[in-house]
Amino acid sequence: MPPNMSVLAPLPAQREPLEIVSSWDLEIPYQQFRAQHLVPSSLVTLLPEFPGITRIYVIANQKGGAGKTTTAMELAAAWVAMGYTVRVIDSDPQFSLSGWLKPIYPEDMDPRDRRELTDVFYGRCTLDEATYYTRFKNLYVVPCTADLALVELDSRVGKDNALRKAIAASQAPIDITIIDSPPALGKLSVNGLTAANQVFVPLKVGALDTKGLTDLHTTIRAVQDDTNPSLVVRAAFLTAWKRSEYARTVAERVRTDYPEAAVFTIRESIRAAEAPDHGMPVREFDPVGTTAADYDQAGRILLAPKEITA
Repeated sequence: MPPNMSVLAPLPAQREPLEIVSSWDLEIPYQQFRAQHLVPSSLVTLLPEFPGITRIYVIANQKGGAGKTTTAMELAAAWVAMGYTVRVIDSDPQFSLSGWLKPIYPEDMDPRDRRELTDVFYGRCTLDEATYYTRFKNLYVVPCTADLALVELDSRVGKDNALRKAIAASQAPIDITIIDSPPALGKLSVNGLTAANQVFVPLKVGALDTKGLTDLHTTIRAVQDDTNPSLVVRAAFLTAWKRSEYARTVAERVRTDYPEAAVFTIRESIRAAEAPDHGMPVREFDPVGTTAADYDQAGRILLAPKEITA
């Protein structure tokens, strides 16, 4: 284990958390539409889920700039602070998450021996052999580079269940796996959806792509029908939220497409947008801001803290 690793601790005392409601009144004027977390009554008995089994989550949206990587990072950070061991898999050839987390390679490792997700798909290594420390204790990353785009083009690799098999073969003591899928509905996205227990859909308020949402909805339902019938759309995240008529439109569309899902409101923050440039999670860069608080609250709604034993 690398020395002097940072510990992701609970956030400092926050302002009042967002109200948790079981329904939204979408008929009121948008000026009265407040930031709230929606947990449908059908989910109340299911959330939060308790420790005990391995959780595999995929972050999916075919539209870039929706907040996928930020959602993956902040949920990972929140759950690590709650006592979990988390591995994030960067399945996006743009490798934003890899650049943000910066895997720590062994000092004596020849750069030519470094492994990434592409190597896993091609059978050159196991998922555990492509898993690396980050500077945060109990947070690990499977990095990728632009070479991962080859998987989309190569018919010899990347069958729909390839990533699921790689995760199932893992021997690492991981509590939670988070897959950051690419902004495209191709082979890599289907692999993530097939491997996961649950899918989270981030949607940027003010950048709603109606056709894109329809395509994503169709792909998720097709995976549920064909390769992963146990997949559940557990949550949507309304990112960069600010009060507007458009925010209400996005909320209404999400409730129509995914009535079974919780919907978490992530308020807009300039500081949060700066965090990746500093190589820091929002939780670390702006721990008293609304974005970190909203993701932290969502993480605690979705999962109960893991009991930490000495």
